[in-house]
Amino acid sequence: MTTIDPILLEVLRNRLDAIADEMELTLLKSAASPIVKEGLDASAALFNVNGETVAQAAAIPIHLGALQFGAQRIVRAFPPERMREGDAFILNDPYDGGTHLPDITLAVPVVAERSADAPDGRVVALACTMCHHQDVGGRTPGSVPTDATELYQEGVIIPPTQLFRAGQLDDNLFRLLTRNVRLPDVFTGDLMAQVAAGRLGGVRLRELFAAHGTATVLDYIDELLGRAETLTRREIEGIPDGDYRFEDWLDDDGVDVGSRVKIAVTIRVHGSAMTFDFTGSDPQVRGPFNSVPASTMSAVFYAIRAVSDPSIPNNGGCFRAVDVVLPEGTIVNPRPPAPVSCRTATIKRIADTILGALVRALPHRMPAASSGTLLVMALGGRDPATGKPFVASELAAGGMGARPDKDGIDVIETDVSNCMNIPVESVEMNFPLRIPRARLWDGSGGAGRFRGGLGLEKVFEATETDVLISHRGERFASSPWGLHGGAPGRSARAYIIRSDGRREDLPSKKMIVLHPGDQLWEYIAGGAGYGDPLERETDAVLADVLDRKVSRDEARDLYGVVLTAAGDAVDDVATKDLRADLVRRRGDITFTFDRGGDGREV
Repeated sequence: MTTIDPILLEVLRNRLDAIADEMELTLLKSAASPIVKEGLDASAALFNVNGETVAQAAAIPIHLGALQFGAQRIVRAFPPERMREGDAFILNDPYDGGTHLPDITLAVPVVAERSADAPDGRVVALACTMCHHQDVGGRTPGSVPTDATELYQEGVIIPPTQLFRAGQLDDNLFRLLTRNVRLPDVFTGDLMAQVAAGRLGGVRLRELFAAHGTATVLDYIDELLGRAETLTRREIEGIPDGDYRFEDWLDDDGVDVGSRVKIAVTIRVHGSAMTFDFTGSDPQVRGPFNSVPASTMSAVFYAIRAVSDPSIPNNGGCFRAVDVVLPEGTIVNPRPPAPVSCRTATIKRIADTILGALVRALPHRMPAASSGTLLVMALGGRDPATGKPFVASELAAGGMGARPDKDGIDVIETDVSNCMNIPVESVEMNFPLRIPRARLWDGSGGAGRFRGGLGLEKVFEATETDVLISHRGERFASSPWGLHGGAPGRSARAYIIRSDGRREDLPSKKMIVLHPGDQLWEYIAGGAGYGDPLERETDAVLADVLDRKVSRDEARDLYGVVLTAAGDAVDDVATKDLRADLVRRRGDITFTFDRGGDGREV
């Protein structure tokens, strides 16, 4: 094109985003499982025929970054010139375009104009969704065993496969899939919700092509991709050239309990390009916490968008300036058939590591570390009322790290995960479980001029039958790191109170069984603090005490704030004296945290 109408460009950009959002809402409202309906664990996006992201819904970065690899794999397996209207394609193989087995990618080709050369129409785009299915088979309910040692234990493996041909469902394939899952009706409901969302995306895109012309819309899509690349490169040029290295650790891999797993990254900024080099990361692990390249790249793509202007078009052009080094056979690029079902914890730690490296490149722009964990649990068994299997899910977040000018947010998913909590009512109405407690974990946010967000305290109780739980936590053996004098967030922990009163402390990952009357107590890590706690406004500390986010003793010991005897006001004179004394006694002490035993300072 020689001429761009800026108004039409912006109209088309926003229309494409709206189509992706409408696909997402259709999927969420049509789904059958609580993890999708309530937890919103699904995503939608539009792609060109090269498998490059054109637009994406406001959904989950883990999915959105990986969907591009799924779309590219599908167009390699099924060239667009052979696709027809009414077709649909699926995959979930982590080593062949997927991420982990519960996440199934479904692609619907979008046919636009018909011509003498293409009487059935020409495929010009793909409408894709990714949905975390409640169960895809395997050795444990929910298909996420924390002690799996090979992929085959984690569920049914689907290579790039055609599910619909010209609108007709492949019944043989469909029966094979539903026969290999514990909840065939729920699986069917979620899969067909994906089909509906993809078809709706096709309808809306065809309306757009009809209104503005297929060639025009495709040209403008190319222009948006190019502008996203140009604007992202300008953002990268604003980062000082250099190498920025950071390391962080997972507690363990669920099999070799207690053996921490290192993730290392060196970010090389050179002009308008960035290289993310994961050399130095530990070898792939025996347990299911390996991250295939599509999963690892989703964290890289998230970081690029997190440090660039949010007004840049949100498409695949943003990622053209990125190069990645993923050493084969490591935790960030394992060899098959290494298990990968619990890779969410690893992707979040990869994101922590990348953001930690960027702290050095962009000081005073980056937040302190968030909780670094999403407690993802699958709870399953056999319902005594119906005699049928049940699978429940839990998605529990911790606290956000404090920001350079604001406190962190309490109990919220951050960075690469963006789900919602599963409501207590949904769990108790549908499963033989009770949740007697769900509340903020008082005092769990790291102290600082700006306080870290609080983590979560939650209790699960089995009521009528044994419940097998795939327990996937993190940050038990480490803490979210603070910045510029901010204190770390409180580490996570968990234990079981048996019905006879016995207490069993838990590691972060373990397959456990609750018998009726047993309770699982969870404490999700808080976010870290930012800045010197002694510089926090005294009125903010008082508000925290009144809100029970900080205790009176913590206000005195961490923030140097003394309250009056009634506890409803600050004793200004005593506070001034105490803060001066704490500064004198502190001397040259700095806040550090343990990163694998070296105690290196941030």
